[in-house]
Amino acid sequence: MHKYIVLFFSVLVFLTACGGDNAPEGIIEQPQMVGLLTEIHLTDGGLYNVPQVPDSLYKYGSARYVAVFKRYHTTDKQFATSLKYYTTQPLKLTEIYEKVSQNIKGKTDSLVKKSTPKSTLKNKDALPAQ
Repeated sequence: MHKYIVLFFSVLVFLTACGGDNAPEGIIEQPQMVGLLTEIHLTDGGLYNVPQVPDSLYKYGSARYVAVFKRYHTTDKQFATSLKYYTTQPLKLTEIYEKVSQNIKGKTDSLVKKSTPKSTLKNKDALPAQ
């Protein structure tokens, strides 16, 4: 009897693991998901500057997230479904987050360049012109 139970669960695990690589209907495509996740993470980071009072994240954050979803022509439900799907596809999720990381790094680098005076970018040892 024990042998049949083990066999049953082994077959069950095999069948669920071999579900295929087909994305379900309504999943956000990878390039759009990269942009959406980039914006979501930037929004998350921006919310850390909001004064921390009760319900402040909901008060200030919900409108920002709605704006991001509207910009990408999606909903929070479709985003959640897509994110759930991509978590079952680790290679795709890794690719997506590598691109998200590059996007955020590029935005941070451009901000650092804009805020750094040009004279310090050219020659750090040079004296400022008088």
